[in-house]
Amino acid sequence: MVIFGVKDTAELAHFYLTHDSDKKVVAFTVHERYLEETTFHNLPVVPFEQVKNQFPSEEFDFFVPMTASNMNCDREMIYNDAKAMGYRLISYVSSKATVFPGAQIGENCFILEDNTIQPFTTIGNNVVLWSGNHIGHHGRIDDHVFFTSHVVMSGHCHIHSHCFFGVNATIRDYSIIKKGTLLAMGASLTKQETDDWGVYLGSPAKKLEGKISKDLM
Repeated sequence: MVIFGVKDTAELAHFYLTHDSDKKVVAFTVHERYLEETTFHNLPVVPFEQVKNQFPSEEFDFFVPMTASNMNCDREMIYNDAKAMGYRLISYVSSKATVFPGAQIGENCFILEDNTIQPFTTIGNNVVLWSGNHIGHHGRIDDHVFFTSHVVMSGHCHIHSHCFFGVNATIRDYSIIKKGTLLAMGASLTKQETDDWGVYLGSPAKKLEGKISKDLM
């Protein structure tokens, strides 16, 4: 399989896949304008514009473990471009995560250790769950979402696309988190619905004036 990127998250993905999966990483790829080195971890780094020529989508899988820059839109763009090339996007779920029967996980998800994903929860495509999160029962997480660490998502919540949750954020049960919501580090959301692209801080969390600019991430 091929990993997009040559920075910290790509390095972590290589480590996890090498030590905790049956996947064999054969190369890294970045856009040609960002190509500075031709090898990374003793593997080739090839231009994304040419990756299909060297690693055909009929023979190789793809993984895009990027951070939440531009409110997850950059990761979404590469994910969509790789799919358009015909690649199968794999998900990594740590063997040290607890995933109960009845939970569903989409493609190109990066789910690290000590996550608890309770029954009857649906996780969409291109979702990152860093270590130590609680994902409550009967919940739904849409595409292109990023949880940092130790976030508590209580039961029956619906997380819309492009949301971001800071470390130790807490979401009450039955909440509806609208598209592009940013819940800051340590924030405790006690209301049950947010506004699109809203930024929420504090405990109880209160919305900042205006809407989030996607250029902030």
